[in-house]
Amino acid sequence: MSDMLIRNLGGVVTGRLGDVPLGPCAMAIRRGRVVSIGPDPGDADGTVVDAGGAVALPGLIDSHAHVVFGDWTPRQGALGWIESSMHGGVTMMMSASEVHLPGRPTDPAGVKALALTAQRAYASFRPGGVKVLAGSVICEPGLTPEDFDELAAEGVGLAKVGFGAFRPQSLAAPLVRAAQAAGMVVMNHTGGASIPGSSPVTIDDVLALGCDIIGHANGGTTALPDGDLPRLLDAPGAIQLVQAGNLRSSLRILELARERDALGRVVLATDTPTGTGVMPLGMIKTVVEVSSLAGLSAADAVALATGNNGRVLRREEGVLEPGRPADLFLAFPPLGGVGTTALEAIELGDIPGIGAVVIDGELRALRSRNTPAPDGEVRVLQSGRTE
Repeated sequence: MSDMLIRNLGGVVTGRLGDVPLGPCAMAIRRGRVVSIGPDPGDADGTVVDAGGAVALPGLIDSHAHVVFGDWTPRQGALGWIESSMHGGVTMMMSASEVHLPGRPTDPAGVKALALTAQRAYASFRPGGVKVLAGSVICEPGLTPEDFDELAAEGVGLAKVGFGAFRPQSLAAPLVRAAQAAGMVVMNHTGGASIPGSSPVTIDDVLALGCDIIGHANGGTTALPDGDLPRLLDAPGAIQLVQAGNLRSSLRILELARERDALGRVVLATDTPTGTGVMPLGMIKTVVEVSSLAGLSAADAVALATGNNGRVLRREEGVLEPGRPADLFLAFPPLGGVGTTALEAIELGDIPGIGAVVIDGELRALRSRNTPAPDGEVRVLQSGRTE
């Protein structure tokens, strides 16, 4: 972890829904955490960065990523996709279960072994610095409450419903309760079947399951019928909207959430890599779409992808304030765009240009290789050491 001073910030988005972006300032980071956001404190040890007027945004948290092992996706036969997502502002991702592993086991011992192996592997492997919350046990018939207790004691904190052999999936409700009692965050598939061996999850299934996250509530890729969408607000979990789903359905769900003052329950994700492909800019593209098409401020759209996700995942990340992990990216309007700031560009439908990505106070990338060229430059004025 590093000490860093970021000078000449054009603004800061906190990641909290409803917060007004802060004005020009500096950010001090010590041992990987934000120490202060305010006036430039002057001389500093460690790395000193000139943000060039860029806006600091919390690192994006993808709460529906199909990791398997390493920085490889068997679904698309691609390498390096997690690091590539970091160049799109992603600093953390949550496994939606390692279901794409070829020949993945379906027996209780096998699904437990798969979840524990993935959790262990990513605990010591961070492609591009991205924090991967992996090891999501797939709820299959035969699992017991003791199995979830055993996995939780070993550090597995996630579970997934929708790919197991339950027909209908609502029959997995007792396992959801067992996983939740063990302290796990449980997500369900929603909508039509996505891969061979899976089954549709209807709104009645969603309500019966009562998971912590209603995964791809806008479909992954097939959405629920329009008439069922209002009932999503009757379920207890966070309502997840994904890039790989139905955009029309997303916009309707956002409209319903605003009508019921429930935007705090909405989280964003990609649901990639899947059949829709590898999408390194999937998170920032989703932020842009919900802002420009649903009429959310850029800061609130970012909050759905950062602070809201962090809260649901019970993590400190997702909000930029003193004491929190220094996971962030510095954004400019894209070169040649009509917006004068990164936030204005988002509201007008343009993907901003990323000038730098910082994870745990460590500079992981300067000018993104994936976003449009930024209309500005982040410069390192002084190099520090990493502890």
